[in-house]
Amino acid sequence: MTAGSTGARAARTPDARDVRLASTAVFAVFLLSGVNFASWASRLPAVRDALDLTPERMGVLLLVGAFGSLLSLPLSGLVVERLGARRTVLGFAVLNAVGYVVASLGVTLGLIPVVGVGLVLAGVGTGVWDAAMNLEGALVEQRLGRTVMPRYHAGFSFGTMAAAGVAALAAWAHVPVQVHLPVMVVLSAVAVAVAVRAFLVHTPAEPHADEPDVGDVQGEAPRGARAALGAWLEPRTLLIGLVVLAAALTEGSANDWVSLAVVDGFGTAHATGAVGFGLFVTAMTAMRLFGTALLDRYGRVVVLRLCAALAAVGLLLFGLADQLWLALAGVVVWGMGAALGFPVGMSAASDDPRRAAQRVAVVSTIGYSAFLAGPPLLGLLAEHVGYRDALLVIFAPVALGLLVTGAARPLPATPTPPPAAAAREDAPPPGV
Repeated sequence: MTAGSTGARAARTPDARDVRLASTAVFAVFLLSGVNFASWASRLPAVRDALDLTPERMGVLLLVGAFGSLLSLPLSGLVVERLGARRTVLGFAVLNAVGYVVASLGVTLGLIPVVGVGLVLAGVGTGVWDAAMNLEGALVEQRLGRTVMPRYHAGFSFGTMAAAGVAALAAWAHVPVQVHLPVMVVLSAVAVAVAVRAFLVHTPAEPHADEPDVGDVQGEAPRGARAALGAWLEPRTLLIGLVVLAAALTEGSANDWVSLAVVDGFGTAHATGAVGFGLFVTAMTAMRLFGTALLDRYGRVVVLRLCAALAAVGLLLFGLADQLWLALAGVVVWGMGAALGFPVGMSAASDDPRRAAQRVAVVSTIGYSAFLAGPPLLGLLAEHVGYRDALLVIFAPVALGLLVTGAARPLPATPTPPPAAAAREDAPPPGV
């Protein structure tokens, strides 16, 4: 390496302040993703009424958007590899916003196909945006040298809470969906454009001079389609995917059905069902905020086993308790148990930075498949056995996740780069 190139690399090396700014930026991007999701989801009753949709047709319309996310996730690693996390997050956040604007236009025109096209675009934007921001979060976590990924996912929860509050005010003030939603997602896209400027570079195929050469130990990391296909054949990556699938199914099923299960299972008012859902979300968010200390002290495997046990106990309490207060206590324990599987799985998939993009794409695809397929299937089962009994089925994937948590153990052969090893994506070219 020449002196000039060494000087250029040093000029691009961020200090601890840069890494802290990047961490704040990642938290902001997670929060903004939650804002976009909840801004749409919170106005679904108004969308249903404007389009005069039956429950069945409404469900099909929502599946269209989820299908867009699921189609895009397997390709997200290739996209991040090509564009970098900063450009990928910005580009697909804009696509997500464009999709919701198109969907709003479809609502205005009363054209369901236009709404469907918009939701596909929004779903594609959501899927790739999610994978890219998790990759950037894992990189920043490695540079910080401590666990922060669960807090980024808590940021998503905070975003959904804030956006839901704004949506409630908009609905109260009779602000149309086609006004409220475009304003929210456009403002969100602008905020993303500002936040990603603080991102760190993530170029796994080009190790820095001051990093150990992982490729010398583990073999040169493949790129492109070869890496994308190869990641699907890695036993550790697939097992991490199972851990994430169990957590995603545990979380997604509660999001969709816990309020209805409280109302129908105990014959309570709708407000009590909302309280049940609020307890779940609050418990999950709190665990993501404070569980980082447990991860740093006891490690991934121990904490994931604890979470799986909590989820199992919470599910059993909720499904089998005869008294409402005990079932609601089970909801709290369930939320705590569902909190860390997804973010810890993202960190584990990113242990080797040079293979992280493709592995995160695999794990994300497996996890989001649970969000897409799991809740509707539980809904079909609930028609025959009731919501509470149907939710007990989740005990099986939780138990399976418990058995394979050892796959999330950090890779001993993968070094954690020091903070000086990161570079800024917006750094000037050599010689400037």
